[in-house]
Amino acid sequence: MTRSDRPISPTAIRLLATMLLATPLLLVACGPQADVPESQASAAPAPSEVPAIEAEHLEYLRANYEKSEYMVPMRDGIELYTIVYAPRDRSREYPILLFRTPYSIGPYEPGEYRNPLGPSREFDQSGYIFAFQDVRGQFKSEGEFEVIRPPAPEPRGPTDPDETTDNYDAIEWLLAHVEGHNGRVGQWGISYPGWQTVMGMVDAHPALVAASPQASPSDMFIGDDWHHNGAFRIMYAFSWLSGNARRRDGPTETRGARFDYGTPSGYDFFLNAGSAATVDELYFHGDVPAWRDFIEHPDYDEFWQAQNALRYLDDVRPATLNVAGWFDTEDFYGPMSIYRTVEEENPGLENTLVVGPWLHGGWRRMDGDFLGCIAFDTKTSLHFQTEFQFPFFEYHLKDEGMWDATEANVFLTGSNEWRAYDSWPPAGVTSTSLYLGSDGTLSFEPPSQTGDSAADSYVSDPANPVPFSAEERTTLGHLWKVEDQRFASERPDVLVYQSEPLEEDLTIAGPIGAEVFVSTTGTDSDWIVKLIDVYPDDAPPSANCDVPMGGYQMHLAGEIMRGRFRNDLENPEPMVPGEVTRIEIDLRDRFHTFRAGHRLMVQVQSSWFPAYDRNSQTFVDTYRASPDDYQAATQTLYRSAEHPSRVILGVLPR
Repeated sequence: MTRSDRPISPTAIRLLATMLLATPLLLVACGPQADVPESQASAAPAPSEVPAIEAEHLEYLRANYEKSEYMVPMRDGIELYTIVYAPRDRSREYPILLFRTPYSIGPYEPGEYRNPLGPSREFDQSGYIFAFQDVRGQFKSEGEFEVIRPPAPEPRGPTDPDETTDNYDAIEWLLAHVEGHNGRVGQWGISYPGWQTVMGMVDAHPALVAASPQASPSDMFIGDDWHHNGAFRIMYAFSWLSGNARRRDGPTETRGARFDYGTPSGYDFFLNAGSAATVDELYFHGDVPAWRDFIEHPDYDEFWQAQNALRYLDDVRPATLNVAGWFDTEDFYGPMSIYRTVEEENPGLENTLVVGPWLHGGWRRMDGDFLGCIAFDTKTSLHFQTEFQFPFFEYHLKDEGMWDATEANVFLTGSNEWRAYDSWPPAGVTSTSLYLGSDGTLSFEPPSQTGDSAADSYVSDPANPVPFSAEERTTLGHLWKVEDQRFASERPDVLVYQSEPLEEDLTIAGPIGAEVFVSTTGTDSDWIVKLIDVYPDDAPPSANCDVPMGGYQMHLAGEIMRGRFRNDLENPEPMVPGEVTRIEIDLRDRFHTFRAGHRLMVQVQSSWFPAYDRNSQTFVDTYRASPDDYQAATQTLYRSAEHPSRVILGVLPR
């Protein structure tokens, strides 16, 4: 990453002063899974003050911005509906800030304004030309919508449009038809709009000089919305696709209705529904093309590989600000892998990473001072908005302010402080193994016991899968990644290993790996490993929830591996009953301090339902499994000197 400094202007000083008094955004604009409980809403301002603040800002927008609507032609003749909000003050030129989304750019009514227009209110006050576009096939745009439409094979022809060309064509049209711009364009977005931003970075328009993909997916089979390591995220996929990806008759202003589950329990709903194919027969009836794609492509074939955004990031030119949340349940693999790939493939490019203690898109719609029962002490979202996001665009699009961010800017949970490093993971991290031991122990010392008797077993029954959350709900939600795991540790089909209380703080940074040696009586199985921070018995209560914090088992990191894909995602293999098998799982990155007096815990299980569909535990097509295919299996985890199951941590020196 390259960095440079410029003196801060008087205008920027005034704007920074305004930002320090501003409150984070409360509006949700990043995706369908935005059902955050009221207890998670911003703590400032008071709820009674929010409408007044929003109304005052709306009046500011109406007085200072003019709204225009266009049908913007793409290279194949399809027209995309676009709204532009331009400053009424024409005494100077402004950069264009582009936002492309499948979630609607409304309000569509004349005279009605989005509020705010920018990623935060500071952008509105500073002055930008804000361009919003309904992507191809969504809402008021023409064409057919394809979920995660991959770039067309090279060479592209005039009839081979994709999201990269639509991004390019949108920018080209705006530069030619919108007056008062300074020739520079920035793009940003969270979740699917974040992926649109990544597509804008591929074969980027020369005017696109700054891009901020936030919580963008990169690979929908390996680690983002639809699958993790081949395991199907049936609950989230169902709710997203049912509301956002049904066939349509033509352009519309109407949002899809939320699906009526007929029960408050998603656990019961998906247990009764059965496999993905049965779900389609019962509820979608072929009306959701992407769901049929899942069924037709059960392995990591070219269909999924073509969607992998990382394949196309070898010639990125815009300065890039990557944003991720440690506890994002949808897209954490995506932004981290995008950051790493851009870094590796584009030496010398300015490529900045910011990771905070947020849920999916939480940096835009919450203060970020707590999540569920876990407090972070400071308003991390406001810090991100004022210290990174706004200065990044001001500097690159206006030559204003000072942008000298270190490459990796990461929030250390547990200790609750921001840290800055020249790279991620930071230098000096030591790979350290945490071994699963006898009698549920967890130790930094390798096991000495030998033989296959050094093992623990449980019965995994697809008719009674381990729930992903203690909460009864029909959608995945956002808080289960920090949820108290005591509900799971009490089950007989969850193995629990726990360390002694720590004598001093232990800080981990970077990727977390798991290597477990297992066997099954079936021919396929899921293997889930979770790393947990166990609070001491005398931990004080949380001001944010009613759950007792003494003995709280904070879910810090966890991941799944579908056994058939243990060696190759493209070519699944059955597991051999009774054969000891090595399973490696990437639990993804974390930056966390286990405080003195806390314990480390590891839980191992074979279902995580209905966050992930049930593994039938027989080597059949999981998407088309029949009721008879679902079979109970005895699972064994080995912890001997020959087969030392462990979790590998990157430990940062004190």
